[in-house]
Amino acid sequence: MGAPNLSGRQPAFLFDLDGTLVDSVYQHVAAWQEALVECGIPLSVWRIHRRIGMSGGLFITALQRETGLSLDPLTQARLTRLHAERYAQRAGTVAPLPGACELLEVLGQHEVAFAIATSGTLSVATPALALLRVPETVPVITRDQVARAKPDPDLFLAGAERLKVEPARCFVVGDSVWDLLAAKRAGALGIGLLSGGYGQEELQAAGAYRVYEDPADLVEHLEEVGVRPAH
Repeated sequence: MGAPNLSGRQPAFLFDLDGTLVDSVYQHVAAWQEALVECGIPLSVWRIHRRIGMSGGLFITALQRETGLSLDPLTQARLTRLHAERYAQRAGTVAPLPGACELLEVLGQHEVAFAIATSGTLSVATPALALLRVPETVPVITRDQVARAKPDPDLFLAGAERLKVEPARCFVVGDSVWDLLAAKRAGALGIGLLSGGYGQEELQAAGAYRVYEDPADLVEHLEEVGVRPAH
């Protein structure tokens, strides 16, 4: 995929949330692990981590394939509910990643449009958005607002639509291969962050145009992705 033509004006940004702006990946991993144990399903922690960033439904589909189990609808619903409950119990340990609040503030100062698109539901995402002090004017697209979650492009396409910007004029910032695969399918340029636990080569192989350590590192290199002071 060629790089979009972003010359002539500021790009727009579409941000993932977990592992990209807030340090919550391992809370999700632990929540899924506890939910699986409670349902009597064995799955190694590393396998859970590799699926964080997908929607809960896709996670369960992958789980069935990897374990060879066939889960009935009641068990699937119970897993989803238990994950949400166990994650809520850990919500107090979630914090913004280094530089996340500053990054959003700088983009606002430079009059750069941005939206947040997460595979989580609105109820799960709301506390994290409060930590980031996200203005009410910023579009937030959650799993319950689209037909399909990552690696399908629906979340990022909806974010671009809410910003009234063509996807080809957007940067998608994410920490997982699922974010970057979805960005590619949406026709946007992907920026990878290492703050979710994936390695640089993995993110690049999934389509990352640039890779930074975390939001603080991205703030220091915004000129590399075409962000300039508004005046």
